[in-house]
Order: sequence, then structure tokens, then C-alpha cells
Amino acid sequence: MTETRDDNVTWLTQEAYDRLKGELEHLSGPGRTEIADRIEAAREEGDLRENGGYHAAKEEQGKIEARILQLRQILNNARVGEAPRSSGTVSPGMTVTIRFEGDDEEAVYLLASREESGAPIDVISPKSPLGAAINGKRVGETASYPLPRGGEASVEIIEAVPYGGD
Repeated sequence: MTETRDDNVTWLTQEAYDRLKGELEHLSGPGRTEIADRIEAAREEGDLRENGGYHAAKEEQGKIEARILQLRQILNNARVGEAPRSSGTVSPGMTVTIRFEGDDEEAVYLLASREESGAPIDVISPKSPLGAAINGKRVGETASYPLPRGGEASVEIIEAVPYGGD
């Protein structure tokens, strides 16, 4: 089933898609085999109640299976390439320049999935408080978002342009 709603689509560069696909292939094949071998070796050591190696391997197996499910979900909802957008409106895949209220300094971020964390600039998730607040805003508008310890912060959108990968 293909999702077409933008809320469920994860826009990825080809590089990020290939990296995640490679991780999924490794975990689904050699990764599963390796952990199964470790579990079997630990099982042969005897009493499972007091076998730390067995319990550690089982925990690792659970983490691998959870990551496999996460990767499948990301890749099933992924679109490779540029998200449909235009300069001037903040959306995922945009380089956004903002100014925090009361600060003269500007900050530049890429609004993108955390899977794009290999980008050479700081990445803000569209699902984070700041990312959600600025998503959809236009240049010149102000966005407010909740702070972790209470209160709010405001930012002004200075610029929003498609990310060029530089």
C-alpha cells in the first residue's frame, strides 16, 4: 500500500535511502544469523537463568528486530528526491534561516527527518517542537513553540530555500 498523505511520507536523499536500505539488508540477513549464532552458543553454556551472555544476546536480538521494523516503515513511506516545495515557505527538505526572539544572531537548519543526520548542517525534525512550529510558515512570519521546562520561545523566519546538499 502506498501512502500519499504528506504527513506519512519521509523525503530522503538517494544517499540516505541507500544507506538505510543497506542497513536493513545487513540486519535482515547477516545480522540475524550472527545474533542467532550468539544465542545458540550462549544456550549451550548451560543454565539460562544465570547466563548473562544469553540474556544480552536476546536483548540485542530484540533491538535488531525493532530496528528492522523501523527501517521497513521508513523505507515503505520514503520518497527519494526533492519534496514538492517552493522557496519562501518552510517545509521538509528546506534550509531554513531563523532568528530567535531577543537575539541578533541567525541560525541555519535543515528541516528534515533525523535519518538525514549526515547532512553538513544541523538538522531539525519536522516532528520536534521547533520543527513543527516553523513547518508551513512563510518568510517574515513568527512561530512560537513550547520549551521543555515550560514557557515558549519565538523565532522569525528569515529565509527558506530548498536544500542543495552543500
